[in-house]
Amino acid sequence: MGDFAVQDTHVQRSSSMSFALRWKHENLRLITSVSVFSLISLLLFLFMLYGTSGKNVTLVVNGHETPVHTNQWNVQRLLKEQAITLGDHDRVSHSLDSRIEDGETIVVDHAIPVEVTADGETRTMYTIGKNVGSALEDLNIDLAPDDKVTPSLDSPLAEGSKLQIVRVEKKQEAVSEPIAYDVVQKEDPELPKGKQQVVQEGKEGVLLKKIEKVYEDGQLVSEKVVDQDVQTESVNKIVAIGTKNPVAALSVPDEVTKSGVTFGAKKVLKNVTLTAYSANASSTGKSSSDPGYGVTASGTRVTEGRTIAVDPSVIPLGWWVYIDGLGFRRAEDTGSAIKGNKIDVYFDSESNANRFGTKRGYTVYVIGPKKPSAD
Repeated sequence: MGDFAVQDTHVQRSSSMSFALRWKHENLRLITSVSVFSLISLLLFLFMLYGTSGKNVTLVVNGHETPVHTNQWNVQRLLKEQAITLGDHDRVSHSLDSRIEDGETIVVDHAIPVEVTADGETRTMYTIGKNVGSALEDLNIDLAPDDKVTPSLDSPLAEGSKLQIVRVEKKQEAVSEPIAYDVVQKEDPELPKGKQQVVQEGKEGVLLKKIEKVYEDGQLVSEKVVDQDVQTESVNKIVAIGTKNPVAALSVPDEVTKSGVTFGAKKVLKNVTLTAYSANASSTGKSSSDPGYGVTASGTRVTEGRTIAVDPSVIPLGWWVYIDGLGFRRAEDTGSAIKGNKIDVYFDSESNANRFGTKRGYTVYVIGPKKPSAD
């Protein structure tokens, strides 16, 4: 029986300890839950207290600044409180659900509709710009340096204002134009009066011009020369005008005796000018290796004491003449400078020809195709 008593006492002590532990565990969880709830409640209370506390903010509406004291906690509620309505195109510096901080500045700009004509189309656009220039910047409409804007960039805007942009483009192109040549007349004492002769042909020059063309919205409105340069000079036409009075032929005697030879003359020329030439390149332009070197216009070979160059309209080629002071000579050659009463006398030596020079006032008897003889 003593053993049973001891056994009963052990069971009672074990049950008491288990109850105490269970109570302690359950109350600890309850205490923790209550503590967390109390902390959250406190935080919510403080948060609500902060959100509804008074704040001083600056409200700027369309550029007008107003200090406002409010208990609202976000931008949307503040605007509603201040009876500020927003359209689809209006701008606010903060998002509507942004929380308001003490000392903040909130900017509201109401956009106005304007009619913009540019690049071939007209559109209604909304802007917060206060003048034309700021409106175009706000609408991201770029202007080139020469574009035209109506009204001017500093003009104030009103609802429904009409803005027109004319795109201006300048292009440069090069063109060439002919430069007319002048006709210059020069007196020629060796050319008979009343006659004209072209000494130098005229040639047009070339003028290079740089032209600037102005286009407005793709249409040409003006052009002007901004630069020019003479690429090729013109060459004047030179015309020789004869001033020489015609020389009257002397009356021809039936027979003339010169150097012991008597002959009949077809005509007599007075005041004839004599010059001299040789077969060298300086006179004829031909070198000794040239096949035509020393060959006359009539096909004969030049011979000193016989050959002279003449104007065939005055003395026919192949005819003989008698030149006072020189004797008989035959017209066998011509020359570009031998015109009218002028004769070029041939010398084998170039130095002799140069020494001969120019002689004036000679009388020449035009005989004919046969040389007279003393018989």
